[in-house]
Amino acid sequence: MPQFDFASFVPQLIWLAITFITLYFVMSRIALPRIANVIEERRDRIANDLDQAEQLKLKTEEAIATYEQALAEARAKAHGIAQEARDKLSAEIEQERSAADKQVAEKTAEAEARIHASSKAALEHVNEVAATTAESIVQAMVGGRVTKSEISAATRKAMST
Repeated sequence: MPQFDFASFVPQLIWLAITFITLYFVMSRIALPRIANVIEERRDRIANDLDQAEQLKLKTEEAIATYEQALAEARAKAHGIAQEARDKLSAEIEQERSAADKQVAEKTAEAEARIHASSKAALEHVNEVAATTAESIVQAMVGGRVTKSEISAATRKAMST
């Protein structure tokens, strides 16, 4: 191998130094500044993107807060409307109930009046039937005649006790 030949070792070292120094200057003056510029541009672009993302995040949070506030207002309004409807329906139901109670009370009063009239008529009829029956019983048992006024007084006295 020619690299291990000690007779050509010194010229190889000189050419190595020349090549290394040339590559060093090319890299330090041309390639590395360009790479540094690209890295700086990328860093600036990333920072700009992060700033935009932060701004968008803030706008999103504001939009969410506005949405939540609008949603809460809508819920409160819906609750108010529902409560108003419930109150209105309760008032209507109460009004209808009181009208129905009034009708029931009127019909009950009419029915009680009819019952009272029927009961009074039945009592008068019972008095007549009792008087007639008592007269028949007295005639059958005693064999005598009793006046209607005596029978009426006796049946009234018996009914009152």
